[in-house]
Amino acid sequence: MMMNIKRRVFLKGSLAAGTVGVAVGAGLLAPQAVIAAWNEKAFQAKSIDDALAAALGGSSSTASDAIKIKAPDIAENGAVVPVSVAAEMAGVESIVLLAEGNNAPLLATFTLGAGAAPDISTRIKMGKTSDVIAVVKAGGKLHSARKSVKVTIGGCGG
Repeated sequence: MMMNIKRRVFLKGSLAAGTVGVAVGAGLLAPQAVIAAWNEKAFQAKSIDDALAAALGGSSSTASDAIKIKAPDIAENGAVVPVSVAAEMAGVESIVLLAEGNNAPLLATFTLGAGAAPDISTRIKMGKTSDVIAVVKAGGKLHSARKSVKVTIGGCGG
């Protein structure tokens, strides 16, 4: 009896997925637009100030010891550099990561909800040895921290 129920659920799910696939393929069902809006101006900016102005509405930030960046001192592969940022401050609204040496310095933006812990982790791409900059928006003000990362091979440029 239990096997029969699992079989029916599987068959119904397969039929539904197949029907949706055929509808999309025939153009009867179009995929929705991406939910998250891409900030094209911020991600295509060529300077840190322009990227911050487009992403956070301002470029003037204050250095802060309350922001901790965890990244390797030497990245053997610039294409995959693990980075973590934790902010020990109240009211964090967003965290932005930048690489000073990249042609397009803005790497990632994280918008945090009211109850979210201001702690993010990701992997970034670095073209050459430079500073990784974390900018945290908290209470309407921008705070920043830097960490130098030496890239030995395989950065963005090859």
